[in-house]
Amino acid sequence: MKIALITDAWRPQINGVVTTLVELVDQLCDAGHTVEVIHPGLFTTRPCPGYAGIDLAVRPYAGVKQRLDAFVPEAIHIATEGPLGWAARRYCLRHHLPFTTAYHTRFPEILKAALRVPLWAGYALFRHFHRPSSGVMVPTQGVMRLLDGKGFRKLRTWTHGVDTQLFEFSPQARNHDLLAGLTRPIALYVGRVSYEKNIDAFLDMPWHGSKVVCGVGPLELALKSRYDGVRWLGVLSRDVLAGVYAAADVFTFPSRHETFGLVMLEAMACGTPVAAYPVDGPLEVLPEHDQPPLKRRGGVLADDLALASLEALRIPRSEARLQALAFSWQEATRLFENNLVPIARRPCFHANQLSDPVFESFLRSTGRHSDYMTIRDAVLPSLVNSASLAMSNNFAHQEPRLSVSCGNLRNKQLHIGFPPNRAEYVLIHGDQALTVHGLDDLRQQLSLVIGEVVR
Repeated sequence: MKIALITDAWRPQINGVVTTLVELVDQLCDAGHTVEVIHPGLFTTRPCPGYAGIDLAVRPYAGVKQRLDAFVPEAIHIATEGPLGWAARRYCLRHHLPFTTAYHTRFPEILKAALRVPLWAGYALFRHFHRPSSGVMVPTQGVMRLLDGKGFRKLRTWTHGVDTQLFEFSPQARNHDLLAGLTRPIALYVGRVSYEKNIDAFLDMPWHGSKVVCGVGPLELALKSRYDGVRWLGVLSRDVLAGVYAAADVFTFPSRHETFGLVMLEAMACGTPVAAYPVDGPLEVLPEHDQPPLKRRGGVLADDLALASLEALRIPRSEARLQALAFSWQEATRLFENNLVPIARRPCFHANQLSDPVFESFLRSTGRHSDYMTIRDAVLPSLVNSASLAMSNNFAHQEPRLSVSCGNLRNKQLHIGFPPNRAEYVLIHGDQALTVHGLDDLRQQLSLVIGEVVR
């Protein structure tokens, strides 16, 4: 299948969404699909205000249209709600193409924390974005319940996975040069240093060992000056990060507004137990959090983050690894494939493939009621200004049909569906649908629609 993936989050950005999408594309290609990724690197960009390292495409619609027209996808997935996502959404709606979307990030909460935008306004905006989607993919049941309560529809589950080869198991916390000289136990945080991550809760919690932060973000400079006892490592490559995970004693995850939390899986895959709040994301990753510490797999959830971090130290590293193994990219990719909505494509014909002169003459005569008539890539000028008469391949019937789309005739869209034997026609004008037999009957019905005799 030819899959178009449109995303505002892509390399060189470093975050969970990028990690998920890069791994997804690799898995899809391994499965035999062809994937066209439309990302900010293909466009003129500007830095996202307040978010260092994130660039947004500027006026991307023309470029998105050009790439989708050239690729001719069999399925379209819009991964993010940024400029590229809005441009792809506009393209699909204009061309009456089904598409799926994903809810990776709780942006309403981010907008409230960063810009004081009311939650109801943020959710109204994102509900509007996802409303025409044929399927909104969400990573957890908790997020699905949240969005369902906010009026989102057509929600589909799409969980994520972890690369258990890159993030390999370590039965004991290893030594690592980046953590040299630190007093154990070492509590690690990996993620953006930004408003929505609630990182202050990690930095403020009482801890008898050392704290380490991997990541950058808009709050980094201010927090570095306030917490000079914390070791700040900045952005690390994936292989180096895997070594840091394996060297930590506990991974402390302070976010309260997470859709999933891929970094928790990465830490557990290395054998490092997790401490987090009992909220969406951690609840999905650690379903057995209410068991006694020695029987828990992966980590501890509690409203007291310091207590959860202390208790997590008692969890065997082998149990953390087992919990991570329950999340595979193969299963995540299978769910994604099942959630896609294929674009129904019908046979197309070039002008020189029309063998019936009577039929071709009829199309030409009808075409004079629009600016031009297109038959695949052939454009035929005509006389009357309206929208366009196009022979296309997207008429919504199961059996192969030809389709002619006449633009705004009397302020309504007109579509004509032609079966292979050209004996029966389906005429749709606005919300009315008629089945007519033969060209004479079709001419009569078209004359009523257009307001003059079609010869």
